[in-house]
Formats: sequence, structure tokens, C-alpha cells
Amino acid sequence: MRCRGWGAGAVVAVLIATAAPAGAGGGGESDRDNADAVKVNDDGTFEGYTLIAPSESETTYLVDLDGEVLHEWHSDFTPGLQVELLEDGQLLRPGKTKRKTPFRTGNGWGGVIELLDWDGEAVWRYRYADDEVLQHHDVEALPNGNVLVLAWEYVGEDEALAAGRDPKLLKDGELWPEHIIEVDPRTDSIVWEWHSWDHIVQDRDESKPNFGDPAATPGRIDLNYVTDGGAADWMHANSVAYNSALDQIVISVRSFHEIWVIDHSISTEEARGPAGDLRFRWGNPAAYGKGDAAPRLSFGQHDAEWIAPGLDGEGRISVFNNGTLYRPYSTVDEIVPTMDGRDYVLDENGVFDAKITRIVWPREPDPEFFAHHTSGAQRLPNGNTLIADGPHGVVFEVTPAGEKVWEYVNPFFDSGAEVVELNEQEVFKRRRLFRAERYPPDYPGLAQLTR
Repeated sequence: MRCRGWGAGAVVAVLIATAAPAGAGGGGESDRDNADAVKVNDDGTFEGYTLIAPSESETTYLVDLDGEVLHEWHSDFTPGLQVELLEDGQLLRPGKTKRKTPFRTGNGWGGVIELLDWDGEAVWRYRYADDEVLQHHDVEALPNGNVLVLAWEYVGEDEALAAGRDPKLLKDGELWPEHIIEVDPRTDSIVWEWHSWDHIVQDRDESKPNFGDPAATPGRIDLNYVTDGGAADWMHANSVAYNSALDQIVISVRSFHEIWVIDHSISTEEARGPAGDLRFRWGNPAAYGKGDAAPRLSFGQHDAEWIAPGLDGEGRISVFNNGTLYRPYSTVDEIVPTMDGRDYVLDENGVFDAKITRIVWPREPDPEFFAHHTSGAQRLPNGNTLIADGPHGVVFEVTPAGEKVWEYVNPFFDSGAEVVELNEQEVFKRRRLFRAERYPPDYPGLAQLTR
């Protein structure tokens, strides 16, 4: 799956995809012939429509299994990043703010959250972008109509040092710890929040707050654990997902090489205290001082989410395990934590107990499948798995037996309509996707597609 042989000097003429103007939805609005975008379409594919939001485009596309565009939504913003079609037919879409903020050097930033109706009109727009906070990467619609928002918050040098951060690990002179807010679109009010900064521990300076042993407090976050030399985006979370049965939230924290689970059933006030500590973490026991007791199993992962009830593997946590220079291949894994009711169990070594029960793809380590960043996986109702190789702009579907039955290469490079000259490296960059989602034909949000 890795692209090879693209020299920076090679130049190609590309017809940039035509985006429908705002408010003009409908099938086939693009002038581009997308038939060659589908590379595989075999028996056993799950019938439905795939939603993609190319990283360099202001347009979101709904395509069928033949690659034909059935509908598209145009925004004023490129994605920031994951999009979701809701059951009422509205598109939940974060976008990259055009306002300058201290966080603009970060990867995956957004700042504007929209609900677009079927005709592409913004029926709700919420800005979460200023000098103190910035939405990034992902949002999640909740069953009650509210929206979970993953965001950075700004911590300056003085505050970071006062909390016990090692000055040698503050190369940018600031930190951007993660937090999550829950927004009610009907009132534009924040109704719940959780801040990672409330749950730090440090063993460097006993005269500073939060002094303790990270290995003895696995629910707290080591202020001086770093894998990137101390960059401001020290945690770099990249996904947020919700489990309504447990009333819990899982986030993928790339720079810690972990997934974290927190409790959503508690109040905002309770979330500031011990009840808001991490309920579960998996992937890298070294992040809480247990590296000698258990091996690292996660490598720069993305898209941690629970497999929905009724689907094969329900209740497991699916993870796109990207890989790094230390493990130069990617896998799609399923994780089963050991639980006692809503609680997660520690083993005899004080490590959160969980197992990889299945590696969905590939069955054997394959350096040809290496998506270093972005990417995701979705379990489908027929047991297949839809996988997005984000860096290469490739979406494909595999059966439980490991057979690839559908493959699609993103043909949309940008908004607008003009022929431009791009070298092949630039084409490669512009193909990028964050994730992709498949919806069955009877999904309520697609009701207007057949009208």
C-alpha cells in the first residue's frame, strides 16, 4: 500500500475536482470522472455509501461503491478533521479556523464546528479557537444531541514550571495539554468538561504540586513523560469516541502511544478531582512507570473507538495502530480490557490488564502497509472492516478472512476547477484523508438521497 517511485521532479497535469457551491448538494455535482478511483469492487462488499473529506478540500463527498459522487457538501473551511453524517441528515464537520492562534503550528488543528444541512447550509456554527483553546482532530455527536469536542488549552512557561515540568523538557516554552468539552448546539453552552491538566503527577520536585510516583498512580498523567523532546503539543490526542452503555469516553493520545478512557457519568466538578483520573490506559506502560513490567504494544495510534453493539467484536476497542520508525508497519487491532462492571482491572504488576484479541489487518506484519499518521477503521454490519490509509488517500474493505473486496483511491485533490501542474509528491500530499465512514442504504441520515 505504500506509494513508491514518485520523484519530486516529475510533473503531472491534474484536473482539480469541481466542488458544488454552498447550498448546492445533489448527486454527481463534480465534473471529474471518478470511475478509475475504484480499484477493487468484488462480491462480499458491504452495500452502502462512503463519506470522505479530503484534507486539502473544502468539500465533503458521499460516494457509492462504483466511486460515483451521490452527494457533496461545501464549506468555507478545509476539514479539521473528522466528519460525521448524523441520523437527521445533517453533516457534523469541524473546520480549520482562519483566525490566527498560538496553536497554529500544531498538526490537526480545527477551531470551527459546523452542522451543515443536506443543502450545505450551515445551521449551526461554533467557534472554539482563541489564545487559550483550540479544537483539533475530532468531534463526536452524542445521543442527546450534544457534541464532544477534543481541544488543546494553553499553559505558559511559568505555569508549567510551577507545576513541576522539567525545564529541559520545555523546548517550546509552553504546553498544550488536552481537554474535552461537551457543547449543546441548541444553546451554544458548554455543559460538561474534563481537563488532563487536572490529573498530572510528577516525581521531579517534591516542593511542587502533584508530587508523587507515576507508577503508583496509574490513573494520573506523568508531567515529565515525553517522546518528542518536550514539544508544546506534548500529548497530541487525535480521536475521541463515546460508549453510551458505559457512559465513558476513549481518546487516542499519539505522543504517549496510549489510549485513555475517562468517565463521562461524573459532573464537571467531580471531573476535576480523583473521579476524573484515567479509568483505563493501554499501549505503553512506560508512560506510567511500568515499562519493565509489560511491553509497549501501541505505536502512534489513531481512531480508538468501541465496536458498536450488534457488530462482530462488539464492546472491544478498535485501534488503527499506525507504526513508527521502531515498528515500521501498521495494523488494525482489537483490544479487550479486563473489566469488573464499569471498572478496569490492574494485573499483579499494577498494569492495566488488556489483550489484543485480533489483528484485523494485515494478518502478518507487512512493511508495505505503513500509514505513519492519520487513518482509521470501522467495523461494518456484515463483519467486514472499512480501513482508511490516510496518508495515501486509500480506503479499502476487508473480510474477516482477510480478503480485500473493495478499494478506493481518493481522486479529489482540492476545491475549485482548473488544470494545474503538480509534481507527484504534491499529488500524494493532496490525496490525504483523515478517516472514512460507510453508511448502509437504510441509514436514516440518507433519507433525502432517494427523494
